[in-house]
Amino acid sequence: MTTAAPAPAVTDWPALVTEAAARTTGLLGRAAGADWSRRPEGSDRTCRETLDHLALGVLGYAGLLTARPADRYIALFGSLDPAAPVPHCLEGLRIAAALLAGAVRDAPPDARAWHPWGASDGPGFAAMGTVELLVHGWDLAGALDLARSLPDELAAPALARLFPAAPAGHAPGDTLLWCTGRTALPGLPEVPAGAWSWDGRVR
Repeated sequence: MTTAAPAPAVTDWPALVTEAAARTTGLLGRAAGADWSRRPEGSDRTCRETLDHLALGVLGYAGLLTARPADRYIALFGSLDPAAPVPHCLEGLRIAAALLAGAVRDAPPDARAWHPWGASDGPGFAAMGTVELLVHGWDLAGALDLARSLPDELAAPALARLFPAAPAGHAPGDTLLWCTGRTALPGLPEVPAGAWSWDGRVR
């Protein structure tokens, strides 16, 4: 068992988002020719539809942090071209991540925006985008028969920011998967799929 190292005091949040996107799309690109009509375990979306969900979420976080509404979601919805080949869709995810990274970079420290799981700041939205990319990338890799694991160095800052009550003593990637209802951790009850949430509030 690997003990999780504490998250660094200063995290380059924009770089975290773009690196998560680069790692995720690099992995998924190996299965560009696979059957993307498969469904990840426990999901009602196909793999291709999951890419749309990812693009919508990551771009939406950029929009929220830009508009900074206090009590609602934004009216901007982004999706991938349904006729585009998978490599182009993966490029779209990297674009969405770059837009979120730019919004995080430009947001002042006192910026706050609504999210149903807690009004958040730039680092919070960066952590949200990172979690989305890592865990849905993990879901997709499983459905597409790719070897998968979460990089601890990317998972650790997002885990510390969004899951302050996460159990200690395990690898950050494994802990993030447990927190999001995807895997078990020794000695702990499983988190029911769909019954988890993060805490985006600024602490």
